Amino acid sequence: MMTLIAIFFPWLSFLLRGKIFTAIICLILQITLIGWIPAAIWAVISLQNSRADKRNDKLIRAMKAK
Repeated sequence: MMTLIAIFFPWLSFLLRGKIFTAIICLILQITLIGWIPAAIWAVISLQNSRADKRNDKLIRAMKAK
């Protein structure tokens, strides 16, 4: 669901994840039709990186618990 939001409403994807300043910059970029495509790509990549960071943190905590 978040991936679809990141594609169609890139600024909202950042805003929902608590990145207000980034959401404002993305909204300014998305206002132009040409800037919408890079904004969507930026939002999707950022979302994937965020998910990867959460997975890595979970793995590190699991390894430290052993």
